[in-house]
Amino acid sequence: MLVIVGLAQLVVVLDGTIVNIALPQAQVELGLSDENRQWVVTAYALAFGALLLLGGRIADFWGRKRTFIVGMIGFGAASAFGGLVSTGELLVVARALQGAFAALLAPAALAVLTTTFTRGRERNTAFAVFGAISGAGAAVGLVLGGVLTEYASWRWCLLVNVPVVLVAIIAAVLVVGESKAEGDNRLDVVGTIVVALGLASLVYGFTQAEEGWGDPVVIGFIALGAGLLALFVLVEKRSDHPLLPLGVLTNRVRGGAFLVQLLVGSVMIGALLYLTFHLQIVLGFGPLEAGIATLPMTVVITILAPVFTKLLPAIGPRVLMIVGPLVAAGGLFWLSRVTADGSYAVEVLPPLVVMGVGLAAIFVPMQNLALAGVAPHEAGAASATSNAMMQIGGSIGLAVYTNLYATAAAGSAAAGLGALVDGYSAAFVGAAIAVLVAAPISFLMIRGSKEELLPSGPVVHMG
Repeated sequence: MLVIVGLAQLVVVLDGTIVNIALPQAQVELGLSDENRQWVVTAYALAFGALLLLGGRIADFWGRKRTFIVGMIGFGAASAFGGLVSTGELLVVARALQGAFAALLAPAALAVLTTTFTRGRERNTAFAVFGAISGAGAAVGLVLGGVLTEYASWRWCLLVNVPVVLVAIIAAVLVVGESKAEGDNRLDVVGTIVVALGLASLVYGFTQAEEGWGDPVVIGFIALGAGLLALFVLVEKRSDHPLLPLGVLTNRVRGGAFLVQLLVGSVMIGALLYLTFHLQIVLGFGPLEAGIATLPMTVVITILAPVFTKLLPAIGPRVLMIVGPLVAAGGLFWLSRVTADGSYAVEVLPPLVVMGVGLAAIFVPMQNLALAGVAPHEAGAASATSNAMMQIGGSIGLAVYTNLYATAAAGSAAAGLGALVDGYSAAFVGAAIAVLVAAPISFLMIRGSKEELLPSGPVVHMG
């Protein structure tokens, strides 16, 4: 069961970054402009994040196994379509379709994990594995994207999903049991529309900030998005069958974990994109070499995840959730010191190792805390919220970092590669500040004894 769920999560997370390495090649072949290329990444994250809550409720009441399989089938079909497109616009559409079906797949997989592993050591281990995949998957996507782009074509960064999906579907049919929530299975259509439009408006407003934060379009869309999200809360409060039961959010510990996920998602999706640009455009690495160059962070996360898992019962999750962001932010600040004539070994490798240490400390407890005390009938909604925070954080983060990059590069006194590096440095500083904020959030919101935060018995409801 854990292998199947882990495989699903790997595919979903991997696809958030696998096209990063391939993007320069795809941009040239399909004629995408610099302004529009980010939508190849943003379309996936935005559709994924905006529809995750709906996917979570569908999984709860339609059946988690059934939703998982349908999500896999649609994801594989969208991947095949994306690998065969002839224009940049169709590639963006394919990525949005991938995100939409991932919104069915991901919460169903996580709900299966939540309802299968309910206590003590096995739950900690399962969520540690899941968290490590979430963290390492983004970097694995960069490496795999490099291999496929170098030796085949950027198109295989999408087509590679098809055989993986087929294996996962067969395994799910044979191994995963069906489960669903009891009670009213009606869907909150109004809530779905309001939250999807609100998130889309918010992200679009941030993407247009390259024209300046005072631009009426920017202010208008961000304000509209915030207003629609506020309206969503009111709709959910009055709904008899809410898309997102507000109790999922109002728990202090879960709320803190969700906010940390929002910030970490901006780093994993947004900051890593600009790292790949620096490796290929400034340092002159080929796609494969650039993918391998990101691997040290993945290796560190993979090595340290089981170490932190063993430490978790002794020191509790709160310590890791405070120290991890501080260490990861230090690595990003270090990475912001890159120069146009610097070397990978001196300016990139050491910060990546430090980032890996910090992210491993965050990922091991984060997913567990985000789903702590969730009632079985709300497992899908909570799982969807957990995934949505990462994806929406990535969408907003990428938009903000793109604005920081463009502003710094345009205002740079340097020329050529020097101006690009100034832009990348600004994006890394923005990402460092974002993940740094996660430390005080964890300090203030993730409170309670180790036994309360990581119950050894059946899942309990924390007040």
